[in-house]
This record gives sequence, C-alpha cells and structure tokens, in this order.
Amino acid sequence: MATKVLIAEPEPASDDDLERQLEGDGFEVVRSSEAAVLDVRRPSLVLVGDPEAVDACRSWDADVPVIVVADERSEPGDRLKAFEHGCDDYVAPPFDYEELLARIRAVLRRSNPGEADLVEAGEIAIDRRTRRVTVAGEPVDLSAKEYALLLELATDPTRVFTKEELLRDVWGYKSQGKTRTLDSHASRLRRKLVATGRGPFVINIWGVGYRLFE
Repeated sequence: MATKVLIAEPEPASDDDLERQLEGDGFEVVRSSEAAVLDVRRPSLVLVGDPEAVDACRSWDADVPVIVVADERSEPGDRLKAFEHGCDDYVAPPFDYEELLARIRAVLRRSNPGEADLVEAGEIAIDRRTRRVTVAGEPVDLSAKEYALLLELATDPTRVFTKEELLRDVWGYKSQGKTRTLDSHASRLRRKLVATGRGPFVINIWGVGYRLFE
C-alpha cells in the first residue's frame, strides 16, 4: 500500500509542484482543507502550513505525525510555536524538495519503528529506504506506481489481491470503473521482473486480481 500523505491547507491548489513530486516518489497524496480532514482515510503523515494547524490535526488523531512546512511569511518564533503545539518536525524556508523528502522519511521511520526497511519475497528484495528492488541480487528499475504495486503484492506474495483492493490501495480509486491502469502496470512490472531470468511473477488470476507468485 502506498504511504498516504495529507496536505491540509485552506487553499489546496497552492502546492501542485509538491504534490507531483511526492506522487513521483510513490506517495499517495490527498489534498484537504483542515475542515475536511475527517472525511479521508487516516494518512500516515500530515503536512500543514502553520503551527496552529497542528492542533486541528491532533484534535482528530493524537498520534498522526505532523510536519509544519513554513512559507516566506513565517516569523522567527514560529518554529518554537510549532513544536509547542506538538509537531514532529518543522521545515523553514528556504528549503528544497530533497530536504523535505528526507525529513518526511525520517518522521515516518520514527513513527513506524516496527516496519522493516527490507521486504523480502522469495528472490525479490525491496529496500524501503532507498526504494531499490533486486531479483536474486540483480537490480530492477521500476516506476513509482510499479514499485508501489510490487510492495503491496509482496506483503503477502501468495495471496490473491483483488483488482478492487489494488486500485483502492495503490491508486486511491474508490471504484474500479472501466480502467486498464492496473493491468498495464502489472504487465510492465511482470516484464521487468522476469527479464532477470527468474519468475514467473505477478500472476494474473483471471477475473479476480493478481498475486506475486504461485
């Protein structure tokens, strides 16, 4: 399942570049005003724009990690104020995306200490820290969604995941509808994995869904 990041801002159209960058790194991004936070499935982490917004997040979930991403209008005392409100980290301008990404991953590691950095399924190894995938030691280059699909299947490699489950958990679709998104990504993922000379992988169970291997 892709890691869900909620950007809770009064004006959700303001950080389109950030949303695209996070999605490119395999995160599922949800945009929401603070008033609508309760209407979305619990995220793994929340990004807010000011210290007071931390209280709104804590009011509906006391444990969800919160990072305050300040803008140029922030004041010198806002960092201290943010930590007093209980944020997990504070990112002050100027900063680049790579710094924010590193801080997001660090907070997620601290908030999920039991989650293994290395996921192994047979000859497939997935390093969550570096997003590196290998098959019998041979590296495989995957797109963000191919990686997220593989990671989901690898959580229970012989189980059949239904198409509805995968579209919901990897792509965030609420209904299956008429889409070939899953099938096309599964096909590309299969080709890349079996190109290592191993497999078969990403088994299609016709009319039901997929499992990683027999």
